[in-house]
Amino acid sequence: MTRELVGIGIVSGSAPGVAIGRAHLLGASELDIPQYQIERKDVLHEVARLNNAFSIVRAELDELRGQVAPDAPGEVVAFLDLHRMILDDSHLCDTPRDLVRSKLINAEWALSMQLEEVCRQFESIDDEYLRERSQDVRQVVDRVMKALAHGKPQTAVAVPKVAEGERLILVARDMAPADVLHLKDRADLDVAGFVTELGGPTSHTAILARSLGLPAVLGVAGAREAVREGDLVVIDAEAGRLHIVPEAGALGEFRQRLRAQTEARAQLRRLKGRIARTRDGVPLELMANIELPGDVRDALEAGADGIGLFRTEFLFMNRDRLPDEDEQFEAYAKVARAMKGKPVVIRTLDIGADKVLNEAARLSLGIAQGAPTVESNPALGLRAIRYCLAYPELFLTQLRAILRASAVGTVRILVPMLAHVHEVEQALAFVARAREQLKERKQKFDGRVPVGGMIEVPAAALSMPAFVKRMKFFSLGTNDLIQYTLAIDRADSSVAHLYDHLHPAVLHLIARTIRVGMRARTPVAVCGEMAGEVELAELLLGMGLRQYSMHPSQLLTVKERLMTLSTKSAAKLAARVLRADDPMDVRRALERALARQQAA
Repeated sequence: MTRELVGIGIVSGSAPGVAIGRAHLLGASELDIPQYQIERKDVLHEVARLNNAFSIVRAELDELRGQVAPDAPGEVVAFLDLHRMILDDSHLCDTPRDLVRSKLINAEWALSMQLEEVCRQFESIDDEYLRERSQDVRQVVDRVMKALAHGKPQTAVAVPKVAEGERLILVARDMAPADVLHLKDRADLDVAGFVTELGGPTSHTAILARSLGLPAVLGVAGAREAVREGDLVVIDAEAGRLHIVPEAGALGEFRQRLRAQTEARAQLRRLKGRIARTRDGVPLELMANIELPGDVRDALEAGADGIGLFRTEFLFMNRDRLPDEDEQFEAYAKVARAMKGKPVVIRTLDIGADKVLNEAARLSLGIAQGAPTVESNPALGLRAIRYCLAYPELFLTQLRAILRASAVGTVRILVPMLAHVHEVEQALAFVARAREQLKERKQKFDGRVPVGGMIEVPAAALSMPAFVKRMKFFSLGTNDLIQYTLAIDRADSSVAHLYDHLHPAVLHLIARTIRVGMRARTPVAVCGEMAGEVELAELLLGMGLRQYSMHPSQLLTVKERLMTLSTKSAAKLAARVLRADDPMDVRRALERALARQQAA
């Protein structure tokens, strides 16, 4: 009888959601960590062991990075670079040495103590994506621990032989990006997907699965105990299910689904070069959200009309020295050049609250050493534009770098977390000052770079009539808009079930923002997760939305849906939905509309 385990399914927009193969169990990543006191005379030996282990892992990551194919997804190099950066972080590589010296303990014990301290700091962060980074730290430390245990580079993972035409499904407690890449790139392996006991939708394992086009099911409790080596298993990433030794009838159905999905994905790729228009000929813009400069490759692969949201926090996080103007310029210019004239919307620094700078970086801003990094209610504290206005030089440096990038491409400036008209006016004044500074230096930039604002709080949505008089475009950040409208922290498990993007209050704020923008002939985009949800494409279209910005993996699927829709029927659906008082009524209306459209 088929056994079935439940987890979190990860589907890439460019790959099937079903994978069939033979299970290969990867060993547990945890090692028994020896803990013992040492003599003062042994301190140098333990420190040398630590230094050697870190050197071995650096060499492993550097070697793996050098083997990455030129056409590999941008996330591949980005994750290796991140793990390399974590490895070099002073909190991880220097503090354990100090613990060895001060507490007279062995290297493994010192490293594990510091690991738990660093992970405690990460796990106190509200933002789900940043909280998941504690897993990256654990993965890096795990490699160092293995190097400490063996004193030499790790050997290649042994894998079983499979019949010709069969593929492998990897099953592990967790998988570091480096491990995924190593196994994926081996010529003797054909990896169809993977299953892990840990990880969530924002973990790097999930992001890497999407970028490599591998279906995965994460967070499957007890997977390694339930699956035996060589078992025939099926990943159903769309349903978040792992099927172990399915019966013949079920297996036949899965194979049929896999064939149909493969054919459908091939059809989807043909949409890449087509202009996005609705069935009744209304043009649309489908943009991509990116985190890192390397992500631009995925945006181009998906045929994006531009970059609708380039988050810049990656340049500032997990480092002791703030990036200077030239470093920022190079990162922004790389994306602008790659997009070859297509617009690139660069969001200014959204730091603060749960995204905290390192102590050394904070010192460079003049923040006193030991000053608290976490406020009593950080989501309502000093963040985003408030943070930038509090530290003018930080803001001006970034604005100059963005403006300079406009000399090599089409760049737009996006200011996050606006709530007051005076914040809009101050932000525009800073942009004007940055322009004057570049003129004085005689540095090139486009003097017509438009400045827009993010609508993320109800106050901003309600202030749109005043905002449209001052700014050139707007982006709806639906993730935060939902959080602030409903007063729900979706990272808090006790209230996360109340976080509902279909709450009538949220939908009315979105519709109002789009409507005010249309009347003022000011472009409004949606760049939050709602933009990438196929089920919401018709509703947003009916509200008047003409610019969508989403993860590159979602773009072609949403494009296919939008090209089958009529703006007139979409407007009727939006009108019905906006009359609803309950999210369940909204869901039923959307389900009926989707069923009618599929039947037609």
